Amino acid sequence: MYQWRKFEFFEEKAAGRGGGSSAAVPAEIAGHVTCCSGGRGRVAVGCDDGTVGLLDRGFRLSYGFQAYASSALFLQQLKQKNVLVTVGDDDQSSSQSSAICLKVFDLDKVQEEGSSTTSPFCVQILRVFTDQFPQAKITSFMVLEEAPPILLIAIGLDNGFIYCIKGDIARERITRFKLQVEAASDGSTSLPITGLGFRIEGQAHQLFAVTPSSVSLFSLHVQPPRRQTLDQIGCQTNAVAMSDRMDLIIGRPEAVYFYEVDGRGPCWAFDGEKKFVGWFRGYLLCIIDDQRTQKGTLNVYDLKNRLIAHSMPVGDVSHLVCEWGYIILIMADKKILCIGEKDMESKLDMLFKKNLYTVAINLVQSQQADPASTAEVLRKYGDHLYGKQEYDEAMSQYIHTIGHLEPSYVIQKFLDAKRIYNLTNYLEKLHDRGLASKDHTTLLLNCYTKLKDVEKLNDFIKDEDGIGEIKFDVETAIRVCRAAGYHEHAMFVAKKAGRHELYLKILLEDLGRYDEALQYISGLEANQAGLTVKEYGKILVEHRPAETVEILLRLCTDVGDPTTRRGSNSMHLLTVPSPMDFVNIFVHSPQYLMEFLENYIKAVKDSPAQTEIHDTLLELYISNDLSFPSISRENGFENHSIKETKGKETANGYKSGTRDKANLGKEGTKIAKDIADRRNKGLALLKSAWTPEMEDPLYDVDLALILCNTHAFKDGLLFLYEKLKLYKEVISCYKQAHDHQGLIACCKKLGDSSQGGDPSLWGDLLKYFGELGEDCSKEVKEVLTYIEKEDVVPPIVVLQTLSKNPCLTLSVVKDYIARKLEQESKLIEDDRKSIDKYQEETELMKREIEDLKTNAKVFQLSKCTACTFTLDLPAVHFMCMHSFHLRCLGDNEKECPECAPEYRSVMEAKQKLEQNARDHDLFFRQLRSSKDGFSVIAEYFSKGIVSKTTVPPENGR
Repeated sequence: MYQWRKFEFFEEKAAGRGGGSSAAVPAEIAGHVTCCSGGRGRVAVGCDDGTVGLLDRGFRLSYGFQAYASSALFLQQLKQKNVLVTVGDDDQSSSQSSAICLKVFDLDKVQEEGSSTTSPFCVQILRVFTDQFPQAKITSFMVLEEAPPILLIAIGLDNGFIYCIKGDIARERITRFKLQVEAASDGSTSLPITGLGFRIEGQAHQLFAVTPSSVSLFSLHVQPPRRQTLDQIGCQTNAVAMSDRMDLIIGRPEAVYFYEVDGRGPCWAFDGEKKFVGWFRGYLLCIIDDQRTQKGTLNVYDLKNRLIAHSMPVGDVSHLVCEWGYIILIMADKKILCIGEKDMESKLDMLFKKNLYTVAINLVQSQQADPASTAEVLRKYGDHLYGKQEYDEAMSQYIHTIGHLEPSYVIQKFLDAKRIYNLTNYLEKLHDRGLASKDHTTLLLNCYTKLKDVEKLNDFIKDEDGIGEIKFDVETAIRVCRAAGYHEHAMFVAKKAGRHELYLKILLEDLGRYDEALQYISGLEANQAGLTVKEYGKILVEHRPAETVEILLRLCTDVGDPTTRRGSNSMHLLTVPSPMDFVNIFVHSPQYLMEFLENYIKAVKDSPAQTEIHDTLLELYISNDLSFPSISRENGFENHSIKETKGKETANGYKSGTRDKANLGKEGTKIAKDIADRRNKGLALLKSAWTPEMEDPLYDVDLALILCNTHAFKDGLLFLYEKLKLYKEVISCYKQAHDHQGLIACCKKLGDSSQGGDPSLWGDLLKYFGELGEDCSKEVKEVLTYIEKEDVVPPIVVLQTLSKNPCLTLSVVKDYIARKLEQESKLIEDDRKSIDKYQEETELMKREIEDLKTNAKVFQLSKCTACTFTLDLPAVHFMCMHSFHLRCLGDNEKECPECAPEYRSVMEAKQKLEQNARDHDLFFRQLRSSKDGFSVIAEYFSKGIVSKTTVPPENGR
């Protein structure tokens, strides 16, 4: 007991009516105070004259009323309802009935009783003693609010019995029963009940009962109630209380005992006669009488921290009650002493001045202060220890502040190299709680590396063999480990965090382990592998080109996992990376790019990126020097210029593969052969990607034309021009090369109209020879043979064209002109015969028309043309000399059935001609497709189409 420190955590509060520190029971309460109870913001006092008064916070009388005629013995204010339950002695006119009764007052209902006094409404009055419950002296009283309005009232008697009343008191729906504690061991009369206490655990209701020589526990939730003796010692009246944990507290001269449902609990050896025992906010209250001085002392014990929170001498205390957060003592002389707890800040300041930091820490923790306040106490304690150069102990306090104290405050104190171990410990705890920043991670790793503590570095990095989440910034840890040369640790962190790009960066840039990097990429998922290859592919191609190409092929074709191929192949290809995504990694190795794309198109026939792949391959094949594709990688092919690539560096800064011709030697021969092989592949690709069955090619035609033209790839140009039906451009290629035989052969192939060719090419060829300025008689004769055969150029044009070449003689065209003149003479003779024939027929038609207009027509047929029977009336005769029975003709038949089809065909032909006259597109199509345009125009005139066509008048004329 004497080892407990004493503190002044409580102080006397000014509660007097005049603002002074002393207070007293109001003078209006004249009787001696016999009972007292706090609750609901007021203190109720009962007196021996039967009056009950309600005091407010200033200990002023709110109002008083006469509850009993004789005296008020016990009272208790309820917590859940504003109800006062009292037990007192009432005068009775009949001496046969007991004067002790229980009354229930509703304090919310106040009734006026005259002009000067008020009285609360009395809800119910019950006789405590009946025939079944004999009268005895009441020594203790307790009320339990089960579920309002249900109350459980326990009344302890001096004969060892406890009378219980349970139910709705106001409606008098109650049940009564009595309990009896164990009789005295010496066989004498039972001892009085000196204290009661209710304990509730769920649905279980239990009642503690204390006598001067025993402690019992009744289980009220079973019927009949079961009694259990907890101890064979007891206490006197007023030395019984209940803690906030519903443990029973009894005070004896030698100690204070705590009881739970299973027996005696903790025991605290506080000497002295316990006049009053109470419980206030986790503190044990004891008023101890000193037998020597005959004075009382109020001690407030903090049992958790084992200290005396307050101790002060008091007078003759008659009642102890707690209300408004104060400890209220009512003295025998009716004075009131009000004691309140100091605020936490004041208590801590008191402890800090005495450097009692341990006590302060225990205090804030026991009183469940907010974490920030606890951290502040710990910080001050840490600062105190730091000032005493007790760094280890100081750091242990600072560690407890993590999460509330700014880490930089602690870190700055321990940046000295001598205290690096403490700093390391703090940073480790900071990471364990997930509150470390990137800078903290950097600092901790630097501490490990400076200490050369590989074991701790392993523990921090590998985190218990790699199990659990990473509690630090990954990029920071990797950066620090790389800078310090701990590459394996950096790789472990990167792999565990799934940062594949950082893992590969260490392997490739720091360690140069290319084979291991390739193996690692092979084990990744397709998407992740694609991302890593894009980032580090240049390094891999530079050092392991063949293996990198192999990985890319597996990645882009998904050869290694055939089970993933479900559904159509084209849908599957949409889920794998495109080879064009990896073109840039071959910027220094175009040869391997060509190999990669060639193998890809062999494995995949319907790739979505087929066009782009072919474009890239074409540039690789056609270029004079095998360099990284530049034109095919640009969008829209804008600002392309024809590049002279021989002997120069390409636009992207990488040297070309050509060498000066003077220094070629064997290497030059090899290069020339390589160019020829690549161009053969290019031509094969141009043809295979645009077969006759295809409407559009599988490459960009404009790009292919630019490439072929830039690198003077004649075979490719000829193929493309021919596929695009740009025949004149094909002819131009041969003209530029002065390949006369090639020109003629090309015209034979492309100028055959029966095969869909363009016959006008012969005219262009003839014009070329006419302007050549050299002797080309042999070629001209061959050309004239085909011109004459196809009849594509008039003779006069032939003569005019060839006359421009001074090296050609008349003998070249002599035979051609003779044959053409002979043909023209025959045609003229045939035309004259046709003209004579048409004139005779026209004259005959005119005479027949005139005859029909001027002379009568005699019909001499005797038979019907339709049925061939003898013609009889009624009959119908037509001007075409056909006759019919009327019955053989249809209704409203006005045309000769025999001549009508021929007439209709003539009329339809006429209408068709008129329609054709309005169809200008048809006229011009025939004009363009005809070998002799003049004959088309003449035909239109001969049929009267052009001459009879009229122009519709304009609007308004």
